[in-house]
Amino acid sequence: MISSSMIIGGLSWWQSWLCVWIGYAIAACFICSTGRIGAAYHIGFPVICRSSFGIWGSLWPVFNRAAMACIWYGVQSYIGGKCVYLMIRAIWLSWDRNTIPNTFSATSGTTTADYVSFFLFWFCSLPAIWFPVHKVRHLFTVKAYFVPAAGIAFFIWAIVRAGGIGPIVHQPASIHGSELGWQFVLGVMSSIANFATLVVNDADFTRFAGKPKDALWSQLFTIPLGFAVTSFIGIIVSSSSTIIYGDAIWDPLELLGRFLDDGGSAQRFGVFMIAAAFALAQLGTNIAANSVSAGSDLTALFPRFINIRRGGYICAAVGLAMCPYTLLTTSNKFTTYLSAYSVFLSSIAGVMISDYYFVRRGYLEVKELYDARKTGPYHYTFGIHWRAYAAYIAGILINVVGFAGAVGTPVPVGATYIYNLNFFCGFIISSGMYWLLCKIWPIPACSDKWMEVGDEIDDLHLAYDSGSSQVFAEDRGVTSGYDAEKHGGMERGYELDAEKRV
Repeated sequence: MISSSMIIGGLSWWQSWLCVWIGYAIAACFICSTGRIGAAYHIGFPVICRSSFGIWGSLWPVFNRAAMACIWYGVQSYIGGKCVYLMIRAIWLSWDRNTIPNTFSATSGTTTADYVSFFLFWFCSLPAIWFPVHKVRHLFTVKAYFVPAAGIAFFIWAIVRAGGIGPIVHQPASIHGSELGWQFVLGVMSSIANFATLVVNDADFTRFAGKPKDALWSQLFTIPLGFAVTSFIGIIVSSSSTIIYGDAIWDPLELLGRFLDDGGSAQRFGVFMIAAAFALAQLGTNIAANSVSAGSDLTALFPRFINIRRGGYICAAVGLAMCPYTLLTTSNKFTTYLSAYSVFLSSIAGVMISDYYFVRRGYLEVKELYDARKTGPYHYTFGIHWRAYAAYIAGILINVVGFAGAVGTPVPVGATYIYNLNFFCGFIISSGMYWLLCKIWPIPACSDKWMEVGDEIDDLHLAYDSGSSQVFAEDRGVTSGYDAEKHGGMERGYELDAEKRV
């Protein structure tokens, strides 16, 4: 839908596709940067946040990520509901949003038929949340074969209906000059914003990697390549709608519905199969990217009361209650929503990456990340790291005026240009501010040189059980900032353990 919205914005097919390549390639670099932390130390996003935002200060970024997962769950479920609508209508043509009495207002963004279809998809998705991801792996296996085949079939069908690919690819851009340039920038930023949530919490997945390289190359190349292929299908399908119907249709499912109205039983069967495959794709996305992520984050917020399963069901409930159809009425609303939440997540990512790579230089004392005592290096001030929050707020403020303009308030044109680059502006300001504040007011548990797990650490337990003695700290240029003497006995135990393992 993101690539299709670029066509509606006035870009040609190849310009939209170039936006996808650039945007997702940049997103992959950010994802690999945060994912390396989880792959190196085998800890998830809620724990990593504690090193930069503080033991208790990390709760706000975790809550932000959980909230975004809940919103995305609702959005993906509503898209899945549109697939269910097409499946039902392929069987019973009387299931028509235009003929079934509508109990919703005209400005609500949905109809009775659409909402019932959405609720059916939402309700049928609930059993999948009950099982851990590894127990529903067969669902993802079926998805891996069924969905690409359906996408290719839809792609070919659209080209045939348009009279070949020639008329599609020869459509020029409908905008020119600076308007074209800024629309191109918006296309790139929309692609990055689509991955803003995973940029923040990629460590929730990479923590299971055997070594950091396992999480690097697999994501660095497959993310832009995979999305380029799927987006190409969406771009061509959306572009074909102009040839077939004379109007650009940004939603591929709406175009599929048009195909349903034009044909007989054979086309109805084809629409049913393609819609079923797309519904399966939405279900898999909701499980892997939304319910599990929200469950992990909510578990970190309320570990005594919530586990991943309960968190997944809370995510589903919020996704139903937040009326996701209001975000999908137009392509402009959808891209505005993408830009809005990336403002907040880019600032979180900026602080996290700056903290790990430029301030601490890869050094984390993992045991202390689970210790809320005031003597710990990550307790800061009442458990909250004020430097991180100052940088986080600065990253948000740079985009606030432009965000007001995006929702309709008159603002200076310069603010609009800054907001068009919202992810980069938020990331650069927050990361730079955090680094500067930590230089002016140094923080504990940092290294003067790069020292990640495996770098000059013979015994892996030293990094995990940490509490390094002063000798260990001084030898490696680490500023611990708290009483290391209390951990002296631990290190002697690690040395004995190392001898046993040798």
